[in-house]
Amino acid sequence: MIAALALAGGVYTAFTPGAFAEDSTPLSSAAQQGKELFDNSCISCHGRDGQGVAGRGPSLIGVGSASVEFQVGTGRMPMARQEAQAEQKKPQFTPDETKQLAQYIQEIGGGPEIPAGELKLDPKANPEALARGGELFRVNCTSCHSFTGAGGALSSGKFAPSLHDATPEQIYAAMLTGPQNMPVFGDNQLTPEQKREIITYITVQLQDNKDAGGIFNLGGYGPATEGMAIFLVGITILVFTSLWIAGKS
Repeated sequence: MIAALALAGGVYTAFTPGAFAEDSTPLSSAAQQGKELFDNSCISCHGRDGQGVAGRGPSLIGVGSASVEFQVGTGRMPMARQEAQAEQKKPQFTPDETKQLAQYIQEIGGGPEIPAGELKLDPKANPEALARGGELFRVNCTSCHSFTGAGGALSSGKFAPSLHDATPEQIYAAMLTGPQNMPVFGDNQLTPEQKREIITYITVQLQDNKDAGGIFNLGGYGPATEGMAIFLVGITILVFTSLWIAGKS
C-alpha cells in the first residue's frame, strides 16, 4: 500500500504542474493595466485577485465587466464609507481606466458583459419598439423607478435612482447585474432585444420628452394633476376671500 501511494503521488507530481501551466492564461494588455489600478485602489476592500474581504467588500468573481462598468463608471465605487446604498457621484476613474478595470475582473472571474453595438433602437426605423419598450418598462420598472423614471424611496434608507441622466450602457449594465436593490434581469427574463426596447423607451420618452404632459409636469401624469392642483388652490383662495368679505361686511 505504501508503494502504491508513493507511485500515485509521484505520477500526480509529475503531471500536475503541466496541467496548471496549460490552464494559466496570461492577462491581456488592458487587463494588466486594470490589475495595476485594482491593486492601487480596490484591493484593500475586495482583496487580492478580487476574492473579497470579510466586512469590507464582496468577492468580484463572477460579477463580470458589466458590473464594474456600472459601479465604477457612475462613481458609486469606490465608496467613501459604508452607507445604506452607494450613491452616484463624480467618477474617480476615466472611461478608459474603467474599461481596463472591467476587463481585469472579466478575465479573472467571468460574468455578464455589455454587448457590443448600438443599445438604443431607432424608433423611426422600428416604430413598434417604443410601444413595446413602454409596456415592458411599466410592467418591470415602474414599481421602483415610477412611471416617469424619476426614482423613488425604498425601505431602510435605500432608494431607486432617477433614470433621467442614465446612459444606455448604464441602463443595460444595471439590468444585467442588478445593482443595490435592483433585481437581475437575465436574458431568460428579458431578452437582449427587450432590453434594447426598454432603453429606447427610457431615452426617447422619459429623457427627451420629460414634459410631455401638462405645463408644470406635476408628477408627470399630464394635465390631470395640474387640474386638481389648480382646483384645490382656487377653492382655498375663494374660501379665504369669502371669509374676508364676510368679515368686512
